Amino acid sequence: MTNQLANIHGLFPTPVYTVNRDSNLIPKEEKEIEKIIKEGMEKKAGNSTSTNTYIFDENLKELKQFCEQQIKIYVEQIINPKEELDFYITQSWLNITKPGEFHHEHIHTNSIISGVFYISTVEDDKIIFADPNIGMKNQIKFEFREFGSNIWNSTFWFFPVNNNQLILFPSWLIHRVDPNEKSTTDRISIAFNVFVRGELGTRTGYNELILK
Repeated sequence: MTNQLANIHGLFPTPVYTVNRDSNLIPKEEKEIEKIIKEGMEKKAGNSTSTNTYIFDENLKELKQFCEQQIKIYVEQIINPKEELDFYITQSWLNITKPGEFHHEHIHTNSIISGVFYISTVEDDKIIFADPNIGMKNQIKFEFREFGSNIWNSTFWFFPVNNNQLILFPSWLIHRVDPNEKSTTDRISIAFNVFVRGELGTRTGYNELILK
């Protein structure tokens, strides 16, 4: 009997873009982060965020440029728009997760791309994403074999993270961070959102949208 060759295709995949910055934070950036923290942190349900939610507007210019360069690559390689559009960072804020704290499961509204840059990570640090089709997948619940979970059958998937790493993903993608229980140090990251300026659609197509 002849063996049949079978293929499994990933249809409509969700992009998660990861890249490491070549250099560590410079002393100027470390001082600016200390300044942001001293200006005020607000306690949230699971962790704390900076009261300044536009930190890239006045601080961390070199880091912002790095993130903008990576956003440009993400847009060109993943979204690949025909129009000349300006994808720009809107809000940006600093997160501190102390031992035992966490980031609740959420999405980022009023945004197209979201990003996280990791300043100080902890042991076994990770970001966890949820399949947006989790409701439909859980209509029928299968028990997996040992070590049987994979990218096809899992409803959650995580990426290990480390210092000076940037992750970009669609803002509608559900994500969370589990409690920081293994470390006695704080987990520090910067999160931001990205939107767009330009002209989308056409007048004759009845879908023209001008964003300034």
